[in-house]
Amino acid sequence: MSETTTYRCPYCRTESTGAATSCPTCGAPVDVRLRTTDSGWTELPPVADMAKVQLGHSSCQIAGKYVPVAEVTLAEGDSVFFPHSSLLWQEPSVTVAAMPLAKAWDRMRAGLPIVMLQATGPGRMAFSHDTAGELLAVPLQQGAAVDVREHCMVAATGAVGYDWVETGIWFTTSGKGGSDSSAAGSLLKMGLDLAGMATGDDGGGSRDDEIEWHYPLGQYIDRFVAPSGPGAVLVQVGGNAFLRDLAPGESILVKPPALLFKDPSVSMQLHVEFPHAGVKFWRSWGNRYLWLRVTGPGRIALQSSYERLEDPGKDFRDSCSFTQQAW
Repeated sequence: MSETTTYRCPYCRTESTGAATSCPTCGAPVDVRLRTTDSGWTELPPVADMAKVQLGHSSCQIAGKYVPVAEVTLAEGDSVFFPHSSLLWQEPSVTVAAMPLAKAWDRMRAGLPIVMLQATGPGRMAFSHDTAGELLAVPLQQGAAVDVREHCMVAATGAVGYDWVETGIWFTTSGKGGSDSSAAGSLLKMGLDLAGMATGDDGGGSRDDEIEWHYPLGQYIDRFVAPSGPGAVLVQVGGNAFLRDLAPGESILVKPPALLFKDPSVSMQLHVEFPHAGVKFWRSWGNRYLWLRVTGPGRIALQSSYERLEDPGKDFRDSCSFTQQAW
């Protein structure tokens, strides 16, 4: 009588027989050595080309190396939901309908999709984020939840609950537009003010009275919960993905756009650093670095390729609570 072996995936922590070449839950290869840096970051391996992931009675096959495509085979009655922009193709047998969403006005103001679609099997369909990088399957066991940075979701299984919550990372500045915070522009502005020739008034008052809101991480973060059974969320990664477990009270500083997903137990706070190098010009900071302080316990995942965070270069008019350091 042969002994049954059990394989525990080091990335999604689910158990299987290990007989397949990839984890049936997240698609990570089972024959790769666990790669962890000295500082504790574990590289999440990309789902191998043509690997299959089991989604309940349905399945998903990941194809492509540079801009991956997720081809989902939906069983009878199974469903997935997704933003319309990620849909690549579908068979006519798949039923697609609009998914009810609350707070549509808030989503529109935050730049989020105001229409989410839900597809029900049987049939096949495919999804693509239309950006280069990796595609991860983030499994959720019953009762688990994960927070995913906005615009990174590709699709999620129908058993997963979906909501979005305020990130709580924000600040406001005065003077919306029309302000040049560069060195030359600041000196020119100073000279015009001293000469009584200041511009920027449209005849109805100073533009400095306007308030501009800034969200380094985005105004909302997507929250996925598996209340009654296991599920999965497909997430697009820019570059490579790295995972780290934070101990209770352990914190690190990360660039806000680099955050990919985290456990809801991980808290976030804005952190600002002011280097002494440089000069504080007229109404602007010569140098200021914006960070995101994340504190455990829980997992966080980062992506190595992300959009540049643009600092408006103006003094905070108001903000969330933040820590700061001058050096």
